[in-house]
Amino acid sequence: MTGQNDPHPDTLRGEREARAAEHQRAASDPDASAWVTASAGTGKTKVLTDRVLNLLLAGTEPERVLCLTFTKAAAAEMRNRLAERLAAWAVASDAELTDWLTALTGETPDASRLRRARELFARVLDTAGGMKIQTIHAFCQTVLARFPLEAGVPPHFQVMDERSAAETLQAARESVLLHAGRGDPRLADALAAVTAHAGESGFDELLGSLLNHRSRLVRLLSREGGVDTVIARIFDHLGVHPEETPDSVRRDGCAPDAGDGPDEAALRLAVEAMKQGTAKEAGKADGLRAWLDADAARRAERYGEHRALFLTQAGEVRSTLLTKAAREVGGAQAAMEAEAERLLRLEARMNAATVAHATTGLLRLGAAVLDAYHARKRAQARMDYDDLVLTARDLLSQPTRAAWVLFKLDNGLDHVLIDEAQDTSPEQWDVVQALTAEFFAGEGAREAGARSVFAVGDAKQSIYSFQRADPAAFARMHDHFAERARDAEQAWRPVNLQVSFRATDAVLSAVDAVFARPDAAEGVVEGDERLRHDPVRVGHAGRVELWPTVAPAGENEHDPWQPPDEPEPDAPPATRLARLIAARIAGWVGGDPDGWLAARGRQMQAGDVLVLVRRRTAFMGELVRALKQREVPVAGVDRMVLTEQLAVRDLVALGRFLLLPEDDLTLACVLKGPLIALDEDALFALCHGRKGTLWDALRDRAGERADFERAFTRLNELLDRADFVPPHELFARILGAEGGRAAILARLGAEANEAIDEFMQLALAYEREHVPSLEGFLHWLEAGAQEVKREAEHAGNAVRIMTVHGAKGLQAPVVILPDTTQPPEQREKLLWDEATGLALWPPKKAYEEAQSTALREAAEASQAREYRRLLYVAMTRAEDRLYVTGWRTNKTPSGTAWYDMVAEGLADVAEPVDFDFTATIPDGWTGEGLRLDTPQRAAPKDPKPPRAEGESAGELPDWARTPPAAEPRPPRPLAPSQQSEREPPVRSPLQPGEADAFQRGRLVHRLLQTLPDLPPDQRGEAADRFLADPAHGLSSGAQRELRDEVLGVVNAPRHAHLFGPGSHAEVPVVGLLDGREPVSGQVDRLVVTDTAVVIVDYKTNRPPPAHPEEVSEVYRRQLGTYARLLEQVYPRRRVETWLLWTDGPTLMPIEPIKPA
Repeated sequence: MTGQNDPHPDTLRGEREARAAEHQRAASDPDASAWVTASAGTGKTKVLTDRVLNLLLAGTEPERVLCLTFTKAAAAEMRNRLAERLAAWAVASDAELTDWLTALTGETPDASRLRRARELFARVLDTAGGMKIQTIHAFCQTVLARFPLEAGVPPHFQVMDERSAAETLQAARESVLLHAGRGDPRLADALAAVTAHAGESGFDELLGSLLNHRSRLVRLLSREGGVDTVIARIFDHLGVHPEETPDSVRRDGCAPDAGDGPDEAALRLAVEAMKQGTAKEAGKADGLRAWLDADAARRAERYGEHRALFLTQAGEVRSTLLTKAAREVGGAQAAMEAEAERLLRLEARMNAATVAHATTGLLRLGAAVLDAYHARKRAQARMDYDDLVLTARDLLSQPTRAAWVLFKLDNGLDHVLIDEAQDTSPEQWDVVQALTAEFFAGEGAREAGARSVFAVGDAKQSIYSFQRADPAAFARMHDHFAERARDAEQAWRPVNLQVSFRATDAVLSAVDAVFARPDAAEGVVEGDERLRHDPVRVGHAGRVELWPTVAPAGENEHDPWQPPDEPEPDAPPATRLARLIAARIAGWVGGDPDGWLAARGRQMQAGDVLVLVRRRTAFMGELVRALKQREVPVAGVDRMVLTEQLAVRDLVALGRFLLLPEDDLTLACVLKGPLIALDEDALFALCHGRKGTLWDALRDRAGERADFERAFTRLNELLDRADFVPPHELFARILGAEGGRAAILARLGAEANEAIDEFMQLALAYEREHVPSLEGFLHWLEAGAQEVKREAEHAGNAVRIMTVHGAKGLQAPVVILPDTTQPPEQREKLLWDEATGLALWPPKKAYEEAQSTALREAAEASQAREYRRLLYVAMTRAEDRLYVTGWRTNKTPSGTAWYDMVAEGLADVAEPVDFDFTATIPDGWTGEGLRLDTPQRAAPKDPKPPRAEGESAGELPDWARTPPAAEPRPPRPLAPSQQSEREPPVRSPLQPGEADAFQRGRLVHRLLQTLPDLPPDQRGEAADRFLADPAHGLSSGAQRELRDEVLGVVNAPRHAHLFGPGSHAEVPVVGLLDGREPVSGQVDRLVVTDTAVVIVDYKTNRPPPAHPEEVSEVYRRQLGTYARLLEQVYPRRRVETWLLWTDGPTLMPIEPIKPA
């Protein structure tokens, strides 16, 4: 940490900025492959963007760069950054652009480099499909869509969302259990083996845990060739014969003649020795003698009693096997110890048999569920996200097919960049390895710098082990690519970024101090390294505080008459902490001097505060409630269960009423809710003393009061509509045109918008996947318990409350860590062995054998390492201030929680402070904490406060608040050529002699459509060419005759105005008749002059009348409709209408019948 005697902040800042720029340029050098380790806040995304810009400047075409990101949001952010930079380059002055390129590359650009930079924006825009900046899943989807046959997937496959995948998986699980219950012997045995150790809820959790690792299970089953081979391997791995069971092992271990049976002679000696002890020991001697005298079956039945003589309940050898007097008998103590050791071996073998049968049963069920799941996906031509990666990996790894696919891909990729490389799973690394296999080999290597691999990540921030991310894999892939580059004699550059642009000196000093201790550094810092961050924000005021924790209050009698709006005197500690944090934030943003952010030169705003928790618990809801009570803007929690939101519950209640109006409670909720909004008195008056249902009462009394009539009319209209419209249309009208959304927002506030939007999105999703029905939708919605991720990073000026996992990649001026006192709990029931790829399931800890114990301990150690990395991520989200606190429970503190690590780390760099929170909240507490402060010695960083949500939107225009006019009727426009009356029949080409006439009419129509667009001297030649086509089958005489007749019409002087310059063929006409009836048609020939509009309509293959008076009224009405429409376009011109009969061809003027 910098002190008062350190160099001036500006000097130190300049030095560190220069060092950071040098390292960033080294990482973004396009001539070398690079592996970048980027600590928090060191400009990882900037380096990634600079790398792409340098590649483009160096001449790489945009389509030859692939950038793989961890999330869609990261891909979008990077695309936006590139677009902004390239757009700025395109319009910058030469001086500006020169400065920018010099800062980027470290070299002054020449004229050609400047020209190239200006062209890049257009080049990227012209790239087909845009630059390849996408997630690994999106890239795999693209590969599979390009090579479906090679991958063995349907060309029209679709990707399932998480909800659809969960539904399909649930259906597959139910089908497997149904088969097991109907007599499939192997599935029935497997189910029995699993349910012997797991209850109903435990079974669902267990099977869900296995299926959450289905990519691992698929890989295991594929590698071993099926579930039977896997089962055999597990038995062999545990040293258990498939026919052995825990009972058979116990019976064999109790048999007198067993290979590892009891030494009966020695034990009988021990019996005699025990008789010389106390009366209690003599009783034990009788029990041991009875067990020795029994046969094998009886011994097995009394095994528990025998075991209790030697082992504790925890499975350890008793510290006292014999009393002092008994131990003096020679050989007695040794006999008891030998039997105890034998029983330990027997217990281990019994446990191994238990684990083997339980595990293999679970795996057989899991494999069957996966088979059913895959079958359902194949039938629907669908793939889930795991399938995308696994199938792409297999495609790129198969020798017979991969060569062709890689050849096609290889010709299109020269540079692969991986963002957040520490969070990449082994299967995803397999895809990357296959893509880059030729980058460092033979012809594929090309000249130096032509192909490269770039990865940026930070093993300290690897926190997604539940997605199979592993810091060890990050290190292995570093070694892999470094070796490949060296072997190919290509440049390889490892770069370590540790200059932080994000946080103040106080925050980074606290982080370094916490992880300087070996117990906290394990899993965060490799080997003997020491964590170090160099802040650029030297001289900016910062603060880190460790508040005393709140302990459980004493048990006092609760006053049942206490008002609900008063705080409970003995509230749970988490609730009290939530109240304290809300009170402190309210003070900070309300003008309290302690809320002045000197580093930014302004008062703290609600949007500056980010509260991070490790788990989603009731604390998050308590804090949201406490903040709202103090009128502090809060964005809510980062995930919400949709069916728990009040707005959604109001909509669901309305739907339930529409399905069953006789449900009084549901109707009462609807009446009291914002959609109907009866007050308490009106609802009481309606309910009290009624006879029959509440709906009957509302119907019968609708005429008594205006509010009753309004409620009845509204609900009755909805009942009439509910059976005939799909759910989305029903709720869209309720929320939109009928004002339901506005009514809900008026009562619940603007935050209800998000829940309503998600509700409507789910209604659409349901209708895409299922037959639309209101009952089905509501059941689907409630059964799914849909959890919605909220975009808290766009919360505006409001307090954000998130999990640390959800906040990865985010930052805030003020970060509060309140959930720091609980150590991690090992909840994973399946224990995966990375060395063998196998999984073991010990149903209880007491059933663990040696290998299960070793795997559990390894899993707990791995979880503890990630727990510490999670603390690193949480602390490094803070920019200016970091507050650490927590609540205690009645459990004994472990000493390994976040709070303890922070307290121990800060002890050497922070000062003790006595905190008194009793003045802040009524049930506050006191205690000693720690504070680390750095003063403000430089200019503020950013005096601009966070933008309030909707701040720049301005007032809505009037049209946005006005309901749209009714849609024209009918919804499908009328076509003038399709009148309601029956038109004259066409000639039948099947009648004798009519086939030639039928073809003749079509050819005349075509010639009349095209010839007028040609100069008169070219029309004859064009007609000859067209009619001479052998497909028409015309004789030379027929061709001449037809050509002469058509040219006679087109070239006739009296028709010159119809087919001359200014005339148009096939003109679409669309409009409204009388402003209400839509019409859409097409005029075969249209002529517009200064004084007249001439409409010519062709009639093909219909017998022409001899006189205009004989023309059908249908045709005259059609021409009249055209005339009415064109009169609206040309109100001051005369409209003429003509019919041209192609059978002649004959042209005649027509008097139209215009619509009334």
